[in-house]
Amino acid sequence: MSGGRYEKNYEQIIGLPHHISEKHEQMSLHDRAAQFSPFAALTGYEELVVEEARLTESRKALDEDIRAELDRRLSLLAADETEHPEISVMYFLKDADKDGGSYLSKTGHVKRIDSVRGMIMFTDRTEIQISDISFISGDIFGNDKHL
Repeated sequence: MSGGRYEKNYEQIIGLPHHISEKHEQMSLHDRAAQFSPFAALTGYEELVVEEARLTESRKALDEDIRAELDRRLSLLAADETEHPEISVMYFLKDADKDGGSYLSKTGHVKRIDSVRGMIMFTDRTEIQISDISFISGDIFGNDKHL
């Protein structure tokens, strides 16, 4: 199909030179292309998609034996906190934006155990909720079995 009737409509102007305005500066190719770029009608949509795709974990329930061992280790730490022993803990950090969270690890020197607030306080001012801890290790525990 050669265009037929459309060619007849434009045959008077098809050979004319491209019009260049004397009043207005010609738009740059960059600005011209920007006119045809996608329009972000939903501001923040891209961020929502990324946030929804971010994975979180569920908190794992600890059995009684592990909980008892954690309590024993916390008691040892409380009795020896003036020595500022170095420990490593694995703990659950609840996600601020969605259900679940993630397991993080922290190694540092214990400043003190705050039993009123239920926190382990480290010398670098990090505070970890005792109820979020799932694992504690360190030289202070000797050759104890691992949790």
